[in-house]
Amino acid sequence: MAAESEFVLLPSEAESYVENLQCFEIKEIGSSRWMVQHEHIEKLHMQAVVSASRNEDEFVKEFLISHQKVTTLVWELLTIELWKSHVFTRLMKMSVDHEPEQTFPCYVVLYHEVTLAGLLEIVLYHQAACEVADDVMLDVADFCCRKITFLISKQAKGVNLYEETELDAVTGTSATGRQELKRQYKQIQFQVTVKAVSILKYIIDHLNSLPLSIMTHLLNKNDMICCFVELIENPPWTARKKDGHSVKFINGKWQKIEDGELMKLTKLEGQVWLSLFCLLMNPDCQRKYEFNSHNKTVVLKIRGRLLEVIVDQLPCLNDLQRYLEHLAFMEPPAVKKEVVLEQVPEMRERLLTDHKDKWRAIAELHATTILFPSRDDVQRYAQSLASTYSLDILEKYVCDSPKCALCGQEASKRCSRCQNEWYCGRECQVKHWTKHKIACNMMTDMK
Repeated sequence: MAAESEFVLLPSEAESYVENLQCFEIKEIGSSRWMVQHEHIEKLHMQAVVSASRNEDEFVKEFLISHQKVTTLVWELLTIELWKSHVFTRLMKMSVDHEPEQTFPCYVVLYHEVTLAGLLEIVLYHQAACEVADDVMLDVADFCCRKITFLISKQAKGVNLYEETELDAVTGTSATGRQELKRQYKQIQFQVTVKAVSILKYIIDHLNSLPLSIMTHLLNKNDMICCFVELIENPPWTARKKDGHSVKFINGKWQKIEDGELMKLTKLEGQVWLSLFCLLMNPDCQRKYEFNSHNKTVVLKIRGRLLEVIVDQLPCLNDLQRYLEHLAFMEPPAVKKEVVLEQVPEMRERLLTDHKDKWRAIAELHATTILFPSRDDVQRYAQSLASTYSLDILEKYVCDSPKCALCGQEASKRCSRCQNEWYCGRECQVKHWTKHKIACNMMTDMK
């Protein structure tokens, strides 16, 4: 057992936080009560990361299962997703004529989706968590499918996700508040999608213990087999920089990769291959998947990707290779049609129905509290950030090296007052002070 000082949360604190988790309505996002729960979920996520990294007792996961709060996390995840698509888009239109002075209140709400997805990624690795959330796992699966298909659509439009999520972070240091929010939105979308790939992998691992409708949705409604093939053919987490060097998104950051290492699979790439393997090789999936001439052609494309260097890293792909060779020379068996009552993702549908024709009113409310907050609101957000992120224990487990808040280069110096911003040197810190001053003063006052 780790020493008490090495906990983000003690087990007793974590259990109290979990017990008090509740489902908030979309109009309550950004409120004082919502911010308290955001802080609690953030700390639960941090503790879950620490426990998993140290291979110790995952008491956060156990509490979420025993108190049946996984469903609450899913509710919160879907409310933020809908807030982004229906409220945030309206807030951005409002900001055309009036630039927001403070972006971090809105960023806190946007980043809440990353935190929830990260916590679910850790929890849903375990079959017991998937089973206790049985009724809403279809909502989770559909959420992951939406994120992945959105990413594929961006790839189809020729968007370079490295340039969009990484280079803009550097070139946008002098951006307006509206431009900053757009950049943060794009970064968060990408981060959530990466986590969605992992979550969906765990759902596929536990398909046999989940409702049959989830398999049907993955295979025939969303056709995730073809989606995974597309992710293998055109991986969005691999890019080539303008100087000719290749980069991959590994452990939450873009890293330079030597050409000789390009075929070395990352954890993320391995999850995509294994997800495809499970869906194609699972006998139940084979009986359910509705093959036609189009998707058969798509699936057979990956034969060219099953190189020896790939199969050596994932030996189970030998079986997939043989299956594809067999598929190429014969027609797949006809799908046996069955009369079944198909489950629908009820939680998201309920949210959409309850908020029909209310999105504009919610956007107008949040414009005054999140987009253009009062000084008291800004202080409230600053207080939450200060109390949540002033935890040195996490620095041992963060894969990213800190980056300069101005130029984006690796940083070694931290703001001595608020302890939240990093800089590569004195020059960048001085240049960034006019932008950082208000938040720094407020966070320092709160501490």
